[in-house]
Amino acid sequence: MLLMSLLWFGSASATPAITEPMQDGDFCNMLKVAGTGTFEVGVSVNDREIALEYSNFMYGDGDLEMDSGTVEAQRAAKLPGNENGSTVPLNLWESNKLTYSGKTPMVGMKYIHSKAFWGGIGAEITETFSVTEMERVDSSYFASTNPASYITDPKKVIELLKASPVHTVGMQTKNSFNGTWQTDARMHKMFFKDIKVHESFTGTFEVEKTIKFRESPAEEKIQSGCDGIDC
Repeated sequence: MLLMSLLWFGSASATPAITEPMQDGDFCNMLKVAGTGTFEVGVSVNDREIALEYSNFMYGDGDLEMDSGTVEAQRAAKLPGNENGSTVPLNLWESNKLTYSGKTPMVGMKYIHSKAFWGGIGAEITETFSVTEMERVDSSYFASTNPASYITDPKKVIELLKASPVHTVGMQTKNSFNGTWQTDARMHKMFFKDIKVHESFTGTFEVEKTIKFRESPAEEKIQSGCDGIDC
């Protein structure tokens, strides 16, 4: 059994949380399947409002059992997802449980990116595999918006901000496979930080992996009506 993890926390140059859009949108895709034959499964989300690029594709020819779900919300306050066993406001939550066996390799790719040009933190994670056998349980999660953007109750604002994992890009997986499985991850901050991670395994392996990029947003100064004047 191999266990690997990466945690990264930001510093003084932190990226502010993105204000949630007034007119928000949601996306949900659930799939449960069991059978033998050829298959192609894919989900792709590109959302400038929340600085998200996400794609998850796989295809194969063999015996497949899969139970998966992907939910995206432009308002994190509307999507209570799961991060490290805790219920938190997320913009994307994806989970998957599958078993596969076949003479033809099952090929898959997952990519998640908090795009800096759209207001994200510039972190990206890519997972690829080509396997004739696989059992896996995995999840991906993403948070970029301020869930308290339109909350007026000060106590509720504090509660939501404490619970929010913004900015976070993460993946967790528990794999048993025969074939090739690979991950690549990077976080780039111009003139400040460049982190790269690469792992690749070919053969018969069991792997547990958690990788997460986290940058706490810059704190916003709360102004009172008396700021700047003598009251």
